[in-house]
Amino acid sequence: MKFSRIHLAIALGSAGLLVLVFVGYLFWLSNQGPVLSRSPERDPLTQLPISITMNPFRDRTIEHTANAFISEMRDGNCNQLLVEWERDYRKKRAAFLCNSEAQHPLISWKLVEWEDAPPLVILHYRGERYSNPGHDSTYKDLFSVTEERKDSGWVVTKYDSFY
Repeated sequence: MKFSRIHLAIALGSAGLLVLVFVGYLFWLSNQGPVLSRSPERDPLTQLPISITMNPFRDRTIEHTANAFISEMRDGNCNQLLVEWERDYRKKRAAFLCNSEAQHPLISWKLVEWEDAPPLVILHYRGERYSNPGHDSTYKDLFSVTEERKDSGWVVTKYDSFY
């Protein structure tokens, strides 16, 4: 079967249109926020969405800062992390958090909600913890990490968890 110039033009035009649509979609996606969509269904207890769809082109600096903080808390470096908090009203809260984290260390965590509250960003996580120091049983809970943009970058300013 012979291909004419018309067939070639149609094929090239179709391919060009597909590339143009794809590049347009990528451009649109790069201008969106970190959360593309939230499910309409909500958890009845926490009112958090059942699922969220994250933008693959989002700036992950905030998440990396939070994950580094959570990892350090899990690894037992709570007192070093919260030394700044001990200078103000959060001194008792910092001691409580470090004691509770030592008793109920995190095993794993997953981001379940991203809340923008300028100049803060609140990341909500669902985590799994050991329920006792013997590490023979686990439970799941929600916790959040609040970050604020400072001159040096994103800084964790608050950590909330129910033990």
